[in-house]
Amino acid sequence: MNVSVIVPVYNTRKYLKRCVESLTGQTCPVLEILLVDDGSVDGSGRVCDEFAQSDTRVRVIHKENGGLVSAWKRGVTESTGEYLCFVDSDDWVDLNMIGEMSAFLTGNPKEIIAGDYVIERGEGRRQYIWQELSPGEYDRKAIENEVIPSLLGKERRHVTISRCMKLISRKLIEDNMKYSDPKVVMGEDMTVMLPALTDCRRLVIMDHKAYYHYLYVQESMVHKYDKNLYENIQLLRRIIHQVVEDKFSGPVFEEQKKKADQEYIFLLLLVLKNEARGNPKGYCGNILKICRSEEIKDLVANTPVKVEQRANKLLYLTLRHPNWVTVRLLRLAMILFYARRAQ
Repeated sequence: MNVSVIVPVYNTRKYLKRCVESLTGQTCPVLEILLVDDGSVDGSGRVCDEFAQSDTRVRVIHKENGGLVSAWKRGVTESTGEYLCFVDSDDWVDLNMIGEMSAFLTGNPKEIIAGDYVIERGEGRRQYIWQELSPGEYDRKAIENEVIPSLLGKERRHVTISRCMKLISRKLIEDNMKYSDPKVVMGEDMTVMLPALTDCRRLVIMDHKAYYHYLYVQESMVHKYDKNLYENIQLLRRIIHQVVEDKFSGPVFEEQKKKADQEYIFLLLLVLKNEARGNPKGYCGNILKICRSEEIKDLVANTPVKVEQRANKLLYLTLRHPNWVTVRLLRLAMILFYARRAQ
């Protein structure tokens, strides 16, 4: 089976060599590696060209900066593989990943092979993340019964929503790229993987195979304060609702609509965390404004969710009871938590 690996690249020169060498060293014989340089200004583009000159499997696409979604979508458009694999350019993978995952492929035009991953925090600190769904093969009926009901509205999904650490049939991505809006910069993987997993007809969960190494970079975009995150989450919510409208009907549609609202609750917790952690001057006013809006008050009052993770409990308390006390407690908790993480 032909596999195309798509690597969006933007200003990751210090990590790029490790990433690409983990791909050129793969044991899988039929492999295409597309490095999509999204207008890098740190010399990453030159590094990509050097790899292409030394390995015929590597192709480089240089484009104007348009963001992560525009980069991987361009890679999909220009790739040729029957199956797609996505790797972010500051991450890396085990050399046997694609070969071992490819062994589970059948040629089904709507199948996904999913592995696990490791969060690499530096200085030898790592955290293994396993799929919640039990290892094994799931046909369409099992996907409808065990996977789709847990894609939305839960703290932890049965299958990770990331486009990485997977081999994905090309058709599943091509059919669902229309939902991916380059303006979504947080939660962007959901815009393609939610509909792809919904359409999937064969899913394989590998047995505790953490091939993918996710580098935790404190200064990366996902860990910085984003003043536009609330607007981003609102756009993401609209896309999720569109997917639900397009993919479901009857009682299942009604159930998924409820789950989409529950998902929005959990996304709002990210908004509160973003404000409390990264906006020391304006966090209080912004959090109170969001939580006290009529839309959010009505949503929270009519959309019960199950919150079990300790980190989310104070966030959820603040969302339900926004006042000066809960907001300032939240800020203090964020300061203490990230101070300990930095040690």
